[in-house]
Amino acid sequence: MIKLTVVMDETRFEQSVSIQETTTKEPTALPLRRVSRRERPVTLHDLTFEELEERLTGAGLPRFRADQIFRWTYAQLAEQYDEMTVLPKDLRARLPELLPLTKLEPVRAVETDDGQTRKLLFRTFDGEHLETVLMLYADRTTVCVSCQVGCAVGCAFCATGMMGLTRNLTTGEMVSQVIEAAREARALGRSLTNIVMMGMGEPFQNYDAVLKMVRILHDPRGLNFGARRTTLSTSGLVPFIDRLAGEPFQVKLAVSLHAPNDALRDTLVPLNRRYPVGELIDACRRYVRTTGRRVTFEYALIKGVNDSDAIAAELATLLKGLLCHVNVIPLNPTPAAPFERPSPERIERFAEVIRQHGIPATVRYSRGVDIAAACGQLRTEHEQQIAESNQTG
Repeated sequence: MIKLTVVMDETRFEQSVSIQETTTKEPTALPLRRVSRRERPVTLHDLTFEELEERLTGAGLPRFRADQIFRWTYAQLAEQYDEMTVLPKDLRARLPELLPLTKLEPVRAVETDDGQTRKLLFRTFDGEHLETVLMLYADRTTVCVSCQVGCAVGCAFCATGMMGLTRNLTTGEMVSQVIEAAREARALGRSLTNIVMMGMGEPFQNYDAVLKMVRILHDPRGLNFGARRTTLSTSGLVPFIDRLAGEPFQVKLAVSLHAPNDALRDTLVPLNRRYPVGELIDACRRYVRTTGRRVTFEYALIKGVNDSDAIAAELATLLKGLLCHVNVIPLNPTPAAPFERPSPERIERFAEVIRQHGIPATVRYSRGVDIAAACGQLRTEHEQQIAESNQTG
């Protein structure tokens, strides 16, 4: 048994839990080969409804089949075509070759004893690995989705950032994560209520594919997932904040800030050297003026680095007059970075100073500290196991 610290309904508590793990397949080394965009397989999860219609009619099938398949895939969460009993048997046998549902392969699942947090590891068609986290709260069920294999931003405290970027995920690979999480939630008697693009990768560096994912999941003929229940997170790509403000989908925007000034943020988020704090906050102000929607600022709190009262006050001053909310997130430590989580007293004090200056702030403790739920940790552990297996095999 180990101790896990989590937040439920914004209240901190501790409980003892045991860890349960399911490995779908033993770690194996797959030959990795760079695959061009043209070579990447197209799956049903890659297609909008209109694209599905075009693909099916191009294969000589009646247009109405698109509506049946789309509804069964998203509304019924069918795992394979054989479940779509509305389709003729011969068509169900033909479809997997014509248009696979997904190419993501479940590899490993790790969860806490009470099932509140469940981390899923998938293998892609080209042998890469990505992570998805399902989090159950009293009032909501949230999936944290990855958008890239690795990440190019290189935040100093992030396990994914230390990997570098391998490639962008396809729209279908992101949609597949959401659908698998929805199935997991359904098996637990829950419905998926929130999507946060806060897994591996920088969503705005894969902007078009991410927005296409939103469009597919939002379609009322399928999952009909409200855009307002989807949060896109960015480390500060200013042009895409402006672009998002003009999109028709009312998604939420979260900005990974982590520091209120350039000197400190340059060391934590290298992207800041291209888009400094002042430009980033100006973009957020434009976003609020255009959309009328609040911006959430994510702030990873690191012991002795960005957690002083003076920095809290500076942060509040920076955000003054901006429709926003600050999520203070105590660091989820990773063995690869020399940073620590502050004490509970320092964490609460930091948030209180922000509130005293008139900025709404909430402390959000990371879920699943005990199961390597921080971005990239489970992938790193798994690939280390593969490497060790190859050395001893």
